[in-house]
Amino acid sequence: MAVRPARLTISGMAKICLIGAGSTVFARNLLGDILSMPELAASTISLHDIDADRLATSETVAHRVAATVGATPDIAATTERRRALDGADYVITMFQVGGYEPATVTDFEIPSTYGLRQTIGDTLGIGGIMRGIRTIPVLLDVCRDMEQVCGTATLLNYVNPMAMLCWAVDRATTIETVGLCHSVQGTARQLAGDLGIDPEQMRYRCAGINHMSFYLELEQQTDEGRVDLYPALAERARRPAPDRGHAARGDGATVGLSDEVRYEMFRRLGYFVTESSEHFSEYVPWFIKDGRRDLLDRFGIPLDEYPRRCERQIAGWEALRQRLEDDTRPLAVRPSGEYGSGIIHSMETGRPRVVYGNVANRGLITNLPDRCCVEVPCLVDANGIQPTVVGELPPQLAAVIQTNVNVQSLTVAAVLEGRRDHVVHAAMLDPHTAAQLDLDRIESLVDELLAAHGDLIPAPLR
Repeated sequence: MAVRPARLTISGMAKICLIGAGSTVFARNLLGDILSMPELAASTISLHDIDADRLATSETVAHRVAATVGATPDIAATTERRRALDGADYVITMFQVGGYEPATVTDFEIPSTYGLRQTIGDTLGIGGIMRGIRTIPVLLDVCRDMEQVCGTATLLNYVNPMAMLCWAVDRATTIETVGLCHSVQGTARQLAGDLGIDPEQMRYRCAGINHMSFYLELEQQTDEGRVDLYPALAERARRPAPDRGHAARGDGATVGLSDEVRYEMFRRLGYFVTESSEHFSEYVPWFIKDGRRDLLDRFGIPLDEYPRRCERQIAGWEALRQRLEDDTRPLAVRPSGEYGSGIIHSMETGRPRVVYGNVANRGLITNLPDRCCVEVPCLVDANGIQPTVVGELPPQLAAVIQTNVNVQSLTVAAVLEGRRDHVVHAAMLDPHTAAQLDLDRIESLVDELLAAHGDLIPAPLR
């Protein structure tokens, strides 16, 4: 990522555009972070979504967030994307192509008829491949609009499959982008709880790819200096893994998801991975196997977890919308832990901070392919987002990551080059799919999924 010309301001007049702002809860969280910073409190906030009703709710909530934190932004909402982007300094993408129905339902139901089961299906696996194929063209359209109306803006991408999308943007556009996720900082806080220490004392160095980064260093900052936490974590791993309860976040997730998969991978690889066990279980070939209920029970793997979350969110949306729009009720605005606001703040004010970003691998991790999308520490200040060099990963980590990079590479190539055969190749090399299905059934599954998604699939791949 190139260093950009310095941009320093204390006026808070940056223009920040949210694409997919109808994701109201996530928009509320990001805007709460942004507008709580005094230097950003007078920013111009541009909201865009293709769903006018959801967009209207998000506009109302944005005004309520501003009032709650005492900010004075200029807020505008529009269903016209180019109008929303015009003159933006920062663009935050947060959309889902095809929605839960029909796209996500299709991604789960058709593979299940082949005996291929998934948990989340948004990053890798056959679900991640299909989501990538649907989403890359839309994100590239956003970038082409940006090139014409806000070409120097920084794209902060929260859309999955993160690595595939950022890789495609780097290959096909001139837009400076970074992919953002909360798994690195979120898992660090979880591990602090597992070890019974103050999360503020956690110090770590992490690298890999999105949803498969590993803590290369994991330490506790004490008055006497830093203490390596891996011996304590190894001792913790001798006991049953903790459950991760999510219901308190209000996102409809299953309560008490086991973290046994990640602890098992730590025992085997010697390093702890960032993404949750329900995610990680479908990135590798060892945990979800047709007819192996014993594995699902042993590792607490929740099949069809993402559809369950979606259905709960849909069922509760109308009541939640009414609460969010009700100006007689206080609106909770709490720090979200997401990196987006900090990046904007550092680029606007020059105050340096370190975040974990998903960027093109240009010599950053030397035993992963050039220009694949990697997740590494990045310094952010008035010069922009500056990824840091990690060097070589331990060989066992690079090897397991490479299995996922193979799938990402072929999916990106399928879309950018119009190569339908590469969709099949991606599925053939996907670790979980390959562990379940023979080649004939893989090709049949791909054909059926592409046909079912219809116009959501780019024309050369149908």
